[in-house]
Amino acid sequence: MGGLDALRQFRFLQWLREERQSRKLILFIVFVALLLDNMLLTVVVPIIPSYLYNLDESADAVRNNSLLHQQDPAGSFRSIVSLYDNSVKQSGFNSTTRSADPVPPTPAGSELLQNSSDCPRFSKKLLNENVKVGMLFASKATVQLLTNPFIGPLTNRIGYQLPIFAGFCIMFLSTIMFAFSSSYALLFLARSLQGVGSSCSSVAGMGMLASVYTDDEERGHAIGIALGGLALGVLVGPPFGSVMYDFVGKTAPFLILAFLALFDGALQLFVLQPTKVEPESQKGTSLFTLMKDPYILIAAGAICFGNMAIAMMEPTLPIWMMETMCARKWQLGVAFLPASISYLIGTNIFGTLAHKMGRWLCALIGMVVVGFSVLCVPFAKDIYGLILPNFGVGFAIGMVDSSMMPIMGYLVDLRHVSVYGSVYAIADVAFCMGFALGPSIGGSIAESIGFSWLMTIIGIVDIFFAPLCLFLRNPPGQEEKILILHQCCPPASGRWTTRMGLRSGEFPGPGANM
Repeated sequence: MGGLDALRQFRFLQWLREERQSRKLILFIVFVALLLDNMLLTVVVPIIPSYLYNLDESADAVRNNSLLHQQDPAGSFRSIVSLYDNSVKQSGFNSTTRSADPVPPTPAGSELLQNSSDCPRFSKKLLNENVKVGMLFASKATVQLLTNPFIGPLTNRIGYQLPIFAGFCIMFLSTIMFAFSSSYALLFLARSLQGVGSSCSSVAGMGMLASVYTDDEERGHAIGIALGGLALGVLVGPPFGSVMYDFVGKTAPFLILAFLALFDGALQLFVLQPTKVEPESQKGTSLFTLMKDPYILIAAGAICFGNMAIAMMEPTLPIWMMETMCARKWQLGVAFLPASISYLIGTNIFGTLAHKMGRWLCALIGMVVVGFSVLCVPFAKDIYGLILPNFGVGFAIGMVDSSMMPIMGYLVDLRHVSVYGSVYAIADVAFCMGFALGPSIGGSIAESIGFSWLMTIIGIVDIFFAPLCLFLRNPPGQEEKILILHQCCPPASGRWTTRMGLRSGEFPGPGANM
């Protein structure tokens, strides 16, 4: 048996060596990297609000216990009510009573026990958690936002292999920190560190795919599959985190993610050989030049505002559910399940379909659907009422992402030099702005004017941004670039257009490909 296992292992290693340059294997590596990154991104969504609330509650209990001990030297048991699970906990110590003896609650505690089925309709402590949780969630995206402008040009100089492997190493360290951190400061540091690793993985991964899939339709399909990894991470993360946290504990989900990350790191090390430096053969357009391109900015804006909707919901929806629905721990993550499933469906469907129907139209419809779905969220009375709005949010964001990510590469091919590190750094900056501004601003708005108004504001913003996608219908490009692009990948519709002084019927219009 040992010889047979060794032979199978040898054949597997031989297959990996032969397939090292395979585009499908590279796509699989990027898929797994995005999967693990977004599992870590979302697994904390149901864990952190409850965990921080319990930390604060424990700190208050210790503080109250010490004050009671000073005021009553003999000591007595007091009842402390948890607003999260409506349970009454005993604090203090009575030296005249054995620890095994049952201690009756005080009259105030008995009254609260009788009303334990009532939800905390208004709690200042719960509202204050919005800001703390929002700032912690936003720290990852903020750090990623600051790191991306450096990672994009770096990939142009040293290639994509080293940055994506560095991203794995940093992500692994961040996962271990999450597993064993027991204070807000350490959790904040772990979340911020994740931002650096995520920047390396996403920018280098998307740039690598754009460089190996040169055909526009194939690139759209490949990026759709890679975004499926992102979607699967978003899908699995919240329910996985909530169930593991409720039934096993905080440490378990992060240790499992760390083990999976080791598999991805070993695959990268063997296939990509990250010790090699492979710079791009031509100098890419500068980051600042790309940032001044209005068409790239519109595509980036769609990514930003589309994802900002779900980013605002991540820290605020669990707390709103705790306040209005008395939701249990596992329900806080399961509430995001419809959005995750529909995002996975949307990215897989529209990765290919968006190329045929027009990516600009797909993004426009997606932004409108996001807006209306978000407006419906506050009308939910229980967890079942969140199914349809959250499904609409996830599906529509899948439409936007699977349309705008390929369009970024296409715009660089059409209007600039075909080097993709910097443009996908801009795409990731847009994504991160949504997830940085969303939780931080969303938490403050929810605390000030309420969750319902927060959803109304972001819904209206998305609906009003949608018409800007019309400008991406037929963007102008360099004459010779249009010729090269449409010799390689003619439009599916076969239509012809007149643009930039070209004779009618000379070149296919880029609008047909979008």
